[in-house]
Amino acid sequence: MKYENVLSLLEEITINNGEKVSLGIKTKWGWNEFTYKGLGLLSRRLGAYLIEDLKVQRGDRLAILSESKPEYGACVFGSVLAGMTTVPLDNKLTIFEMFSILSDCEPSVILCSSSYIEKAKELRNKIPSIKHIILMDSSVYEDSNIPSLYSLPENYNSKWRRRPLSATAFIIYTSGTTGAPKGVEITFKNMLSQMHDLRIALKQILGEDKDMRMLSILPMNHLFELTVGFFIFLHHGYSIHYPQSLKPKDIMDVMTEKKVRFMITVPAFLKLLKSSIESEINKKSPLVKNIFKLSLSFAKLLPLKMRKYLFKPIHAKFGGEFFGCITGGAPLDPIVGDFFENIGIRIYQGYGLSETSPVVAVNRGKYFDNKSVGPVLDSYEAKIDETTGELLLRGPSVMKGYYKREDLTSEVLESNGWLHTGDIAKINKHGLVYITGRIKNMIVLSGGKKVFPEEVETVLEQSKNFAEVCVSGMARSFGEKDGCEEIVAIIVPTADFAQNFKDFSQMEIAVKDEVKKLSTQLAPYKRPINIVVREESLPRTTTRKLKRTEIKKILCECSK
Repeated sequence: MKYENVLSLLEEITINNGEKVSLGIKTKWGWNEFTYKGLGLLSRRLGAYLIEDLKVQRGDRLAILSESKPEYGACVFGSVLAGMTTVPLDNKLTIFEMFSILSDCEPSVILCSSSYIEKAKELRNKIPSIKHIILMDSSVYEDSNIPSLYSLPENYNSKWRRRPLSATAFIIYTSGTTGAPKGVEITFKNMLSQMHDLRIALKQILGEDKDMRMLSILPMNHLFELTVGFFIFLHHGYSIHYPQSLKPKDIMDVMTEKKVRFMITVPAFLKLLKSSIESEINKKSPLVKNIFKLSLSFAKLLPLKMRKYLFKPIHAKFGGEFFGCITGGAPLDPIVGDFFENIGIRIYQGYGLSETSPVVAVNRGKYFDNKSVGPVLDSYEAKIDETTGELLLRGPSVMKGYYKREDLTSEVLESNGWLHTGDIAKINKHGLVYITGRIKNMIVLSGGKKVFPEEVETVLEQSKNFAEVCVSGMARSFGEKDGCEEIVAIIVPTADFAQNFKDFSQMEIAVKDEVKKLSTQLAPYKRPINIVVREESLPRTTTRKLKRTEIKKILCECSK
């Protein structure tokens, strides 16, 4: 069913699910949980305060600076009820980066958790548009001018502000590190289209079961989490649970206690989870290790639902009912996907961009393939540019544009609605989409050959001894090929592998040998010319994407 506006959708969600738990977080004092009814009341309380007391206007911006928690959801809904545009902030950004973003969108209100109250105060002092700060916690702040969400007047009714479907619901900033940040404008039409499409897609994945208990570990400022892990899951009437931290123990405690059945995540987390399982198995006796290997081989012959019984101890650690997840944000290593498939947990790889609200495709249906991101959602048109191989998309989920940046918008969005994704892709006869690289990451060698680092990374990531892999192009500064790019790989070995060597130099030799051995699977021109071994983790975003620009700087330092 499609909705005419978000307000009718919010009303239906809260009425239909009443006393059922909507959102909950495990704290050191126990569980803090909202029912659907409670979430609705707190949202209305905030919405009424924004309209009646703060006198905000339609379209005013409201920024949220917080870790993921149940109150975050009430703040988003309250903002929508008040007719405001929500700007979720990455809480890992510096004051400088936040200043750049907030100076661009000029919010009048900032909502923050107690962890970020000092940052919020500093931002208010620096940015004239910010008139009000509201604390998202139940605690009372020392400054009486900063009310708590729970200390607001107990007014749950106001004249809620409907806005047209073309109005901007969210501004999602994809960069705050320069003087010209880029804010993606997501409209209500974009959001409702996503909900309609994903309701159909999730029916293929989850069926009609309403008793779904979800785990949320991605930051709420990320559109993937906000759209799928929040709006879509609540739309279905599911219960969403947050861990106290991202420590493996805290995550496993929530999964076990709440009998979590499904989640959305990123490939880096799944790879870490796979390594953790294998590390535990490697500590067992030779007999147990052999049984595990035989079970993996035998499991391929069984239906997916039967495989979990072969690996009952592993499933018990996940709570016994966990059966799958959607992953996105970066390519999924097929080896990781196959591993979980073999132990009875299906990984549904998805693909999207902030500019597409964000989900474009998710692996599902008859032609399921771990190497693919699946078919596009129902409302999308997709085609491949014959000249560049770039994936182009058109549909109602494509963004309105970049906030106040018509110049940047026109670079990616054609007048006829086609969005240039920047991704190189292939679409097979069954409609499955395969993402093979990014245009901007492409390495152009001296002979004109083009290499996508993702292709090389996929081969090197086959090693169980490598915790992290990044491939990049580096320009030579000497010889006949001065200025031409060469392929460089930077490798972070696993802790288990590193402890086998007396010193770094021995480990470095072993890592380089393994890279060269794996590289024989690639055409000679695609093999890394230089291999850098690093003990520290590679810089990543909050959603675990590699920060390729920062990594390139590291490689430049290493080459000096």
